[in-house]
Amino acid sequence: MSEVLTSANFQTKVLEADKPVLVDFFATWCGPCKRVAPVVDEIASEVAGKAYVYKVDIDQSPDIAAQYRVNSVPTLISFEHGQIKNKTVGAVPKQQIMQLLA
Repeated sequence: MSEVLTSANFQTKVLEADKPVLVDFFATWCGPCKRVAPVVDEIASEVAGKAYVYKVDIDQSPDIAAQYRVNSVPTLISFEHGQIKNKTVGAVPKQQIMQLLA
């Protein structure tokens, strides 16, 4: 399972990362998030060593969700060198999530 980040570690784990990062913004009550979660965990295993994959619970870290204008969940955002590279909203297929890191 991917590590869930908070405001305390988002900066160092995502914005200062030495590799590309995929962040899954989710909520525990969100049905589509539950469908995407195993796919995101599978991707985390596949890209281990080449990229990082984390999760942010929008109810536990609303400040991060607001900063990145996450209005719907799941929202998946890829970061590179501290900047947003790609973003998608909704329960999308694995191939589309993988393209966020391409």
